Amino acid sequence: MIRFFAAQMTAIALLLAGAADASAAGMMDFTGTSSTGYLGGGASPIHRTTVIYNGNYAPGTIVVNTAERRLYLVLQNGQALRYGIGVGRDGFRWGGVHKITAKKEWPDWTPPSQMVARRPDLPRHMKGGIENPLGARAMYLGSTLYRIHGSNEPETIGQAVSSGCFRMTNDDVTDLYGRVGVGTTVVVLNN
Repeated sequence: MIRFFAAQMTAIALLLAGAADASAAGMMDFTGTSSTGYLGGGASPIHRTTVIYNGNYAPGTIVVNTAERRLYLVLQNGQALRYGIGVGRDGFRWGGVHKITAKKEWPDWTPPSQMVARRPDLPRHMKGGIENPLGARAMYLGSTLYRIHGSNEPETIGQAVSSGCFRMTNDDVTDLYGRVGVGTTVVVLNN
């Protein structure tokens, strides 16, 4: 009997040592996501976390606070999942209420004509993939030109750098993508 427990304790110790080695090597951060960016782009400088949320929004609603540069997925019991995001730079921030009308994994990107007019050097179309600026996932917002999408530039999270879209790390956008569906209400607060 003692040998049985000793063998189990040894196995547990080995598993814990392996987890510590993986953590020390930067393999997992405290949210359980890959800090090396298995989806490309690395970990967010603003960690995803569950917070107390006192808003008047139904569970399942996404609330984007452009001033805070945070996105909230409203949960039950006065809580929300909070994600760091990149928002539109000066002149490109906006507000309103829309619904997610489409969701795509590794979406292709065709820059809107307005963006091409400002940046004629942009490609006219780009296949989905790790180099694509829409990243691992995209959620399209109503009839707007805007999306909640991934990014392979984690250093832009928490910054005002986009043309109006909301950027997340690929790990975070993949997490959010799995939690919401087409028809989800998205409230964009532009304070």
